[in-house]
Amino acid sequence: MPKASKASASDHEELEGYEGHFEHFDGGWTVGFERYTADADLSALFKGLPDDQCQCIHMGYVVKGKVAFRSGDTEEIFEGGDAYYVGTGHTPTIYAGTEVIEFSPTDDLGRTMEVITRNMEELESTSS
Repeated sequence: MPKASKASASDHEELEGYEGHFEHFDGGWTVGFERYTADADLSALFKGLPDDQCQCIHMGYVVKGKVAFRSGDTEEIFEGGDAYYVGTGHTPTIYAGTEVIEFSPTDDLGRTMEVITRNMEELESTSS
């Protein structure tokens, strides 16, 4: 049976305020070990997806800190010790000091990350 940890994950991403370690399992699931060191409303990164919202489901566990997910007029906050399920059609807000472990369908996550990466590059080029 496959396993993964933050240290053994095959993909790593570091940006200002963010550190992520990812493993893609056979069977179509990705686990992410993520740490945030700055507050961030990530809604701008989902522009171009249906309703400008994340279209990938996530199941996760907040190790520490807190994360909020907005869907329509509703916002739900999850704090250290909470497990969560978030369906399609949401945008996240992350708070400094937050660590989560999150499971997502690999294909859906990949399609979402393509849009996020493009939006990040566009935001970066307009702020330079």
